[in-house]
Amino acid sequence: MQTNGQDTENGKGMPDINADENMSGTTHLNDALADESELDKKQQELNEIRDKYLRLVAEFDNFKKRTAKERIELMQTANKEVIISLLDVLDDSERASKQIENATDINAVKDGVALVFNKLKSTLQAKGLKPMESLHTEFNPDLHDAITEIPAPSEELKGKVIDDMQKGYYLNDKLIRHAKVIVGK
Repeated sequence: MQTNGQDTENGKGMPDINADENMSGTTHLNDALADESELDKKQQELNEIRDKYLRLVAEFDNFKKRTAKERIELMQTANKEVIISLLDVLDDSERASKQIENATDINAVKDGVALVFNKLKSTLQAKGLKPMESLHTEFNPDLHDAITEIPAPSEELKGKVIDDMQKGYYLNDKLIRHAKVIVGK
């Protein structure tokens, strides 16, 4: 007897749960094996990702150490090129000092000192040093250190630099020393 397409073998109108005779009872065993192999694959993939992550962290740590070491070495030898170029000026200064001791002609001594000074100046300028032009310019506290104020000799020099006590300098267009100046009031 059937009611609405349901199997009524048990006589109560309820379908029989075990009525499917075509289905094997061992199919659930195959599902467990598939789940285990999939779990193994996921575990292996996780291990590979973890290994890649650890390698990247180690590589980045080595990079940081290497760049820190290079930075320290660069700082220690940064002035090497400038010092080497100034050694010629130092040699010239030593020769001039020896000549001054035995010199009788003051004009020759002046010329020698001027040559050494010009060589020093040109060497520093070749390395990017540039003197600041402050005289008769508007006082700028970003560029100048005012030592004192004196009465301006003329009305147009009020608030302007009257005298340079110590020159200011730029290195590659960056201020490295403020000019010490006297300002007119």
